[in-house]
Amino acid sequence: MERRTLGNTGIEVSKLCFGSLTMTPFQANLSIGEGAYLIQYAYDKGIDFLDTAEIYENYEYIREALKGIDRRKYTIATKCYAYTEKMAEQSLELALKELSTDYIDIFLLHEQESIHTLRGHYDAIKYFMKAKKQGKIRAFGISTHRVEGVLGAMKFNEIDLIHPLVNKKGLGIYDGSIEDMLRELKLLKNMGKGIYSMKPLGGGHLIGDIEDAFDFVKKLPFIDSIAIGMQSVDEIDADIQLIENGFIEESLKDKLRKKNRRLSVADYCIGCGRCEKRCKQFGIKVIEGRAYPNENCVLCGYCATVCPEFCIKVI
Repeated sequence: MERRTLGNTGIEVSKLCFGSLTMTPFQANLSIGEGAYLIQYAYDKGIDFLDTAEIYENYEYIREALKGIDRRKYTIATKCYAYTEKMAEQSLELALKELSTDYIDIFLLHEQESIHTLRGHYDAIKYFMKAKKQGKIRAFGISTHRVEGVLGAMKFNEIDLIHPLVNKKGLGIYDGSIEDMLRELKLLKNMGKGIYSMKPLGGGHLIGDIEDAFDFVKKLPFIDSIAIGMQSVDEIDADIQLIENGFIEESLKDKLRKKNRRLSVADYCIGCGRCEKRCKQFGIKVIEGRAYPNENCVLCGYCATVCPEFCIKVI
């Protein structure tokens, strides 16, 4: 599989990044063994880059998978919402402990919206700079669904790389078009910062046009790696075929059509509204006492993390 270096970080990764949210209790709800097997399977196929986050609650899956992986040849990116030095320290120490590793390759601040958000989180950024000098992390960055987040990242030398939302229709970009996003990402890349993108299929909305949608992102020269959710061997095989051949074999495509994901809200939803407040994509709304997803949903599953009744799941 093609390999790229993430900007000026010196970190070389596979063109495909294993998006690990989909294996969690919020989505596929795989067992620890099943999830670890998929990570190892992908690694054996050449995918040596994994994206996670504290909120995903899946460090145990990754720790188990690392028992069969050469840690020195594997890149882990994780994320947190810290905005103080103490919170940043707690998040990093949690990741180190739960993953049973001496260092994290990439630590990001999660869902940064603009330069103002970054300024509000600067105490956390300062801590991560200390951690970088100590060898506890190798690179620091942010994730964002916003063009303003990319613009904000340009103002901070501390930011080594960025994890933005990129798909051919710009689905999930809150404050602009895909053209706006790509224009700023090109400038960011010229500054020497690494870029690994997310949601090439727009949270499943582009699954019917999967080959063209994937090809669009793959051909962008400033995208170093593409993170995509993987929750089965079939999905891993399909993603590898897309990155290497540009198409999926028909027999495999038939299997995937039967597994189209959707956001499910159980009948016992109490309509508390926490999911609606959590969703920054306006993808779920409480109507007459029950939550209903809509066409804006990008299947991130973040709404499920705040549901007090555990009635929301991506299936």
